[in-house]
Amino acid sequence: MEKREEFLLNLFFYIFILILICFSNNSFSQNQTINNFSKSKKILLKIHKNNPYTFYCGCSYKNKTPNLSSCGYKIFKNNKRAKRIEFEHIVPASRFGKKFETWKNGNLRCIKNGKKFKGRKCARKINKKFRLMEADLYNLQPTIGEINQQRQNFKMSIIPGEKRNFGKCDFEVQNKFVEPSPNIRGDIARTYFYMADTYSNYIKLTKSELSLFSKWNDVDPVDEWECKKSKLIVNSQKNLNKFIVQGCKASD
Repeated sequence: MEKREEFLLNLFFYIFILILICFSNNSFSQNQTINNFSKSKKILLKIHKNNPYTFYCGCSYKNKTPNLSSCGYKIFKNNKRAKRIEFEHIVPASRFGKKFETWKNGNLRCIKNGKKFKGRKCARKINKKFRLMEADLYNLQPTIGEINQQRQNFKMSIIPGEKRNFGKCDFEVQNKFVEPSPNIRGDIARTYFYMADTYSNYIKLTKSELSLFSKWNDVDPVDEWECKKSKLIVNSQKNLNKFIVQGCKASD
């Protein structure tokens, strides 16, 4: 039965690719289906039952609780957030959110208890486009809450030295830069490529990012789980990450 389900999933995936090629345009390649971040998290919890491991540290987890000892994770500062799973935006929401006027300056409708507000909450309330980008499944990964907190909206980079604050978790933060472990760098690169290509009016990669992510994409190619997850996302979100699809074809 599992083989039959896998065959049907693969068949649907490749039929969808053909449809996308025939009717390809920029809007069709975007998330047009899920416009609620909370809904995205529920979908991803189901998807990741097939591979229940946190993105940066590789800890196993069940429901929303990580098994910290499974990956040798050491709590750094925030005990509460270290003991829960959060879904982190690989390309930070602030990076594209700040392109919205409502994020920067608010809106007449962004008032609560007589007080004006702006930022993420206002952009989410007013802008459907922001909600779709915020909810894009390709840009979200299950993460230990404390890691999500420490990452903030810092850029990806290579940090000299191997000072680790989270036990055996290969994740470094220094001077507002983040260095992830080598085995997920390609995943990160393909996420940035996808978001910049799909939402080009809101996200522009710098020359240094293009250079770094091109290297990461080469040294850490698409793996089996990345391909499978991509197919599961297509079922829910109805669009492709062509950078993953290309890698999956190359590995066939």
